[in-house]
Amino acid sequence: MSFHPDAIWLLLLGVLVPLAWWTTVRGRNRATITFSDVQGARLAGRTLRSRLRWVPTGIRVLVLSLLVITLARPVKANEQTKVTVEGVAMQMLVDRSSSMLAEDFEIDDRRTNRLEAVKRVGADFIAGSEDLPGRPNDLIGLISFAGYADSLSPMTLDHAHLLNSMSQLQNVQIASEDGTAIGDAVALAVERLRDVGERAQETNRQRIKSRVIVLLTDGENTAGSIEPLVAADLAQKYGIKIYTIGVGTRGVALAPVQTPFGRELRPTRVNIDEQTLTEMADRTGGRYFRATDTSSLQKIYETIDELEKTETEQRRYLQYVDYAVEPMQLGGYMIPPLLLLAFGLLVIEQFLSLTTFRSLP
Repeated sequence: MSFHPDAIWLLLLGVLVPLAWWTTVRGRNRATITFSDVQGARLAGRTLRSRLRWVPTGIRVLVLSLLVITLARPVKANEQTKVTVEGVAMQMLVDRSSSMLAEDFEIDDRRTNRLEAVKRVGADFIAGSEDLPGRPNDLIGLISFAGYADSLSPMTLDHAHLLNSMSQLQNVQIASEDGTAIGDAVALAVERLRDVGERAQETNRQRIKSRVIVLLTDGENTAGSIEPLVAADLAQKYGIKIYTIGVGTRGVALAPVQTPFGRELRPTRVNIDEQTLTEMADRTGGRYFRATDTSSLQKIYETIDELEKTETEQRRYLQYVDYAVEPMQLGGYMIPPLLLLAFGLLVIEQFLSLTTFRSLP
């Protein structure tokens, strides 16, 4: 508890008032008429009322002291911190076509396919790792695509659900569903991000700093009904940036091939449409990256993390409780406001002065 700095000098009256009362009472105890002998009065004894004759005056002094303390403005400040987050709304698009089975990446010094590497580094990008801080305040959704695009996770802050969906992502198993529908996947992501932006403006509940698409693919558009550049123009119209990542080594990569003797890894030529992916990024204000191994893929995510930072704003507020008009907690008990306490004591003092202590025998 503290007092108003301009009125703290009033607390001196809290000392002067009791001192003045003590001086007054001391003066009243002096005899004004001299008696030769007061033994008879002593033998008569004193009543309880006469012993408590100081009570009304004491209450009045207490009332004055409380009023002095009230004028000094006793307050308590509770500091509160309000955190405002401007997050990024992000759609992650992951190619799951059969070509993503090419084993030209490594995880923990062990050969693995492209999809597993993308899932591993993508999970670190979302949840955080030694080199990546994570994106806890961002709305992130997941879309996979092969011959068609499919939304696996809506835009959410529940990243545990998002990571679970990503961990269960598998390559396409049915030949008729194979392909690379880049344009359809981007168009679906634009629709999801557009809805997020409109809801944010209507409800003002979620502050969105920017909206981005992170597209990972190892091929060229071979399926779907929407051309990639048309989808990019749609993203540009709604102010959505696209970061494109070409995944895979250049030239030739080892990929599983079905033979009469089972599945074997054989050299397979890699063909990534880097020109289209670069044009998509340029039209929307994004960037194109090429990831030829796990390390370069991680560095790409680090770069995107730097480009799309989440801003956190902290504001501190001091909420004052004025004990003159608000109750206080003291020793586990709730004390009424000081003004109310002073008024109650004043009523009691007046009642005693006009009844019990009006006259003494």
